[in-house]
Amino acid sequence: MSTNKLLLILFIIATLAFSTSQANDDLKNSPKLGVAADELSPQPQWNLSIAPDGKGLPAGSGTAAQGAKIFANQCAACHGPEGIGGAAEPLVGEVGSLTDDYPEKTVNSYWPYATTLFDYIRRSMPIQAPFSLSADEVYALSAYILSQDDIIATDAVMNADTLPKVEMPNRDGFISIYQQKP
Repeated sequence: MSTNKLLLILFIIATLAFSTSQANDDLKNSPKLGVAADELSPQPQWNLSIAPDGKGLPAGSGTAAQGAKIFANQCAACHGPEGIGGAAEPLVGEVGSLTDDYPEKTVNSYWPYATTLFDYIRRSMPIQAPFSLSADEVYALSAYILSQDDIIATDAVMNADTLPKVEMPNRDGFISIYQQKP
């Protein structure tokens, strides 16, 4: 074998060894982007599921009066002072409008379960800080929104026991995906 070929082979081997060593160092110091979710530390908010019957609701409670204060501070900027008229979709009003020529799909007119309201607020609101509200605050906001269309009394206490019992106006407007046991 010629000296030039031998030098070329040695150069290639040395380059590969260096690049492999460099790659290993880069991996050790990398921010670990692309790591599979199951390899990360458990994130409790990933495993949140609330069924229509209330299974999965946390401990806590709240009233419409408490919710009105929270709504004014956390929600009114987007949803308007009473849950309608802001830049975001209206939350209240239009109950019974789904059969009209121009139905309005608000939380109170369209959603079939009050537990969905709790779940949505907890996971998504306020938009700039999801998961930042306590369970008590979410129950209070749920109570406030539901009381705006007299779905619940203004003095009703919402908690893991009472919220699933709320009969939403459009409860029968959906087909259940839950299997009924014979």
